[in-house]
Amino acid sequence: MSEELQQKLRSQLWTVANTLRGNMSASDFMYFTLGFIFYKYLSEKIELYANEELKEDGITFKEAWESDDEELKVDLKEACVQDLGYFVEPEYLYSTIISMIDRRENILPALERSLKKIEDSTIGQESEDDFGGLFSDIDLASPKLGKTADDKNKLISDVLVALNGIDFGLKDAQEIDILGDAYEYMIGQFAAGAGKKAGEFYTPHEVSLLMSEIVANHLKDRDKIEIYDPTSGSGSLLINIGKSASKYIEGENKVKYYAQELKQNTYNLTRMNLIMRGIEADNIVTRNGDTLEDDWPYFDENDPSNTYNPLYVDAVVSNPPYSQAWNSADKETDPRYAGHGLAPKGKADYAFLLHDLYHIKPDGIMTIVLPHGVLFRGGEEGEIRKNLIEKNKIDTIIGLPANIFYGTGIPTIIMVLKQKRTNTDVLIIDASKGFVKEGKNNKLRASDIKRIVDVVTGRESIEKFSRVVSRDEIRTNDYNLNIPRYVDSSEAAESWDIYASMFGGIPNLELDKLKEYWKAFPTLRSDLFENTSAAHCRLKIEDVKKAIKEHTDVKNFESKFQGAFGNFDDYLYDELIAKMEHINISKTEEILSENIFERMADIPLVDR
Repeated sequence: MSEELQQKLRSQLWTVANTLRGNMSASDFMYFTLGFIFYKYLSEKIELYANEELKEDGITFKEAWESDDEELKVDLKEACVQDLGYFVEPEYLYSTIISMIDRRENILPALERSLKKIEDSTIGQESEDDFGGLFSDIDLASPKLGKTADDKNKLISDVLVALNGIDFGLKDAQEIDILGDAYEYMIGQFAAGAGKKAGEFYTPHEVSLLMSEIVANHLKDRDKIEIYDPTSGSGSLLINIGKSASKYIEGENKVKYYAQELKQNTYNLTRMNLIMRGIEADNIVTRNGDTLEDDWPYFDENDPSNTYNPLYVDAVVSNPPYSQAWNSADKETDPRYAGHGLAPKGKADYAFLLHDLYHIKPDGIMTIVLPHGVLFRGGEEGEIRKNLIEKNKIDTIIGLPANIFYGTGIPTIIMVLKQKRTNTDVLIIDASKGFVKEGKNNKLRASDIKRIVDVVTGRESIEKFSRVVSRDEIRTNDYNLNIPRYVDSSEAAESWDIYASMFGGIPNLELDKLKEYWKAFPTLRSDLFENTSAAHCRLKIEDVKKAIKEHTDVKNFESKFQGAFGNFDDYLYDELIAKMEHINISKTEEILSENIFERMADIPLVDR
């Protein structure tokens, strides 16, 4: 049911955005659409909350606000700000604006006031940083909305009415999460049409999920965690870590989110996306600022010397702008870079990496997306790379497929670093071949993500995919970490047996390549083929398909497989149906996955 609701909500929201924007570009219209969805969410959420609070009084939120009971109003407002982080009077709710549209009134002044009222309600509260200037991207006077005031009013009214016809399902916690997923889907859809601008605000969901799974596995034994994204974009990286971590952490609101973003409109996306997940206000700490120029404000600006309190978190995740210029002047004494070196002025990649590394706790982890050049470029970057290896900070390097990010076709990597490691090697993975093509872009599949995460957590060396490389070997390569030096993922050269092509027969060397099958079916090869020479053989039977299907080894294999899953229907019923009221989706996915792998542990040929 949740999958059906999710698809329906995604479709409805995207239809509204796509059909009503007219000639406006997707990236321009994004901030209007996402802002109005968020406004509707806040309005419906506070109305539900207030009506529940007033249930014993036998009145509704609107009735209470029309009454003369000032004490009731003050108490209700304080409760809303305390529990929700904001407050908005009934006259400024989404439903009130809709009633004005029904009366064919000009809604733009009232809508502008309503959005401002939400922001103003948080002034002086813990949630002020989360809500201040949140709707600043919604310029209702923008000429992009239409030539005349009537044109603008009609377009905005049409969008609000269309969104009003969509049930957000906020009465159910699981459906709130579905709305959050639909919101992220919308951001992804806008990113697909935004070209190069997309990189400013969006990390593809699959890449985000991959990084999140790696981080969550590292943090799985902790009761509470703090995570930080210094280039937060839409906030999807932070949100996905929270979801992945929920497999291991019991209870609600055990994750604290820190986010910093340079661009105001993107910063607003971060905050909206986090708030829409139902995260408590005091677990969201956000800042609009330049990460490299102005590190996290870990002191009171009125008394910096006595309130110095560096921000150290359990995990830092980031997808910073690639190889951008930065000001490295006077940064030699900056504690973030001390002992490692300064990134060159023309490429800030290692500046972002060292910033992230500085902010993780001794037992923390960081993952960062970077261009391949950081693995082999020389000069200042080569020196930083050498220092990171000698100080034993680099844990894993994952080469991703090309054309996986919106706005750039260059291949990228994910680098995993830790402050303290017991091993001194580096796991290098070439995951560039695992993807499916979707439109103009390549996309990681769930199986690709699972394979990478399993190799990272198991620290495995797999032919043509991954290798654990010693520090000594990296030293002999002059600290060059270019993936093909260590993992050869190229396809084997194709060869032809000229003799067999001319005179017939099947080369035994070709059959030898199927050795895993002959191991699984021990007598099948000898029952199908007979040698005509030391190098060649021929088929002994005419109907190959029938012979294989009726062969004892194959039947035994099928029987063993069916036996392993004999009670699987009952198991699924117990896990999914019997427990459906209390199910944790992420945790249950992990439980089902492990159960399937256990059932197949003794069955050959099956690729995990």
